[in-house]
Amino acid sequence: MLVLPHNRTSIALVGLYLAQAVPLYLVAAALPPILRAGGIGLDVIGGMGLLLAPWVLKAAWAPWIDRLSHSARVGRKTVIATCLLITVGGILALSQLDPLEDAATFFPILMAMSLSSATQDIASDGWAVEHLPPDLQPGGNALQGSSVAIGVLIGGSGTLILHDLIGWALTLWILSSVTILLITPFFLLPEAANRRPLPRDAGRAGFDSFLSIDGALAMLAFALLFRLPEGLVKALEQPFLVDQGFSLAQIGAISGGSAAAVGLIGAFIGAILISRWGLLWFLIFLICGRTLAFGAFYLAATQGFAQWTLVGLSIFDTFLRYIEIVGLYTAFMRFASLRQAGTDFTLLTSMTLLMYMIGSMIAGLMAEHMGYGAVFLIATLLSGVTGWMALTLLPARIRSVPLAKQSEILP
Repeated sequence: MLVLPHNRTSIALVGLYLAQAVPLYLVAAALPPILRAGGIGLDVIGGMGLLLAPWVLKAAWAPWIDRLSHSARVGRKTVIATCLLITVGGILALSQLDPLEDAATFFPILMAMSLSSATQDIASDGWAVEHLPPDLQPGGNALQGSSVAIGVLIGGSGTLILHDLIGWALTLWILSSVTILLITPFFLLPEAANRRPLPRDAGRAGFDSFLSIDGALAMLAFALLFRLPEGLVKALEQPFLVDQGFSLAQIGAISGGSAAAVGLIGAFIGAILISRWGLLWFLIFLICGRTLAFGAFYLAATQGFAQWTLVGLSIFDTFLRYIEIVGLYTAFMRFASLRQAGTDFTLLTSMTLLMYMIGSMIAGLMAEHMGYGAVFLIATLLSGVTGWMALTLLPARIRSVPLAKQSEILP
């Protein structure tokens, strides 16, 4: 049975990740079409991909954030508040600029916001690990995944709608206010409330401490392998739909609408499946499901599918990605030590994002020379092979834990 955290912890968790997701998708989902609609070149918009760099590299400063978070003078809330102030300040600064006339000056502000958001994510994930014992982790990660889905709606779709109705400046002021309002329950919850007992050496974070955990190298290899084939498909999915005759508006409705609706449902379905089946069987189900989905993309590229079938396939692929978040985050939380929860969790998530980005970067080059079908076929084969390899590397204490014993697996 799916168990959710204590009510106040759940509300604080949702608000924490919503306040993180709204500014993120303002930049990632709303800003590019606003700039494009105003005639900004694709080269400038494409250059915004560099804003992802802090999210890949954030593991480098995660130990420092853990040390500050466990400092008697600072604490996780102070770190999160400081990062949020920088992010909200960046949004308000952007509100005073014209997104078309001042587009060139946007980048340093956006990079500062990306750095602050990525740093906030380290502290937020550390807080989540410290407040979610293993039996509550699937439910807590479902809340986190659903918060991201709602964040897509508010920060992405909501921004676009408000921009057309009331203009750029007022839209950003509203989003800033909403962001602060959303995170208020988190700051009202005492930092030690419902927190798991921390070891005496908590806060002495470092990569050597991560490597000292039994199975650390195997867990890193698991994180590196698991998502490698996904980038090949995700990077080509929308261009493939364009070449199949879908309009940009239709693709936006499919990707945005399915991310919100399927994300909300999928996150909780993933948590329920983990609670009922255990993590190992859930991951086996996920690998089989995504392999079938990638194989279906291959058939669509080589044999041709009706448009309604492609819509269903895209939605199913989105569903798999959301339940995957719950599964991977549960595995990473189980492995992370309470000595340095933010560092351990961030290091593992950064590895999955790195491999996902590598797959995305080479997908276009491969498709240009080999065609969609060949790339989708390679992704299908890799999904099964790398998925099986990853499962063999997953430490036994993470993958084979009876639900009644989950509280005993902590390092």
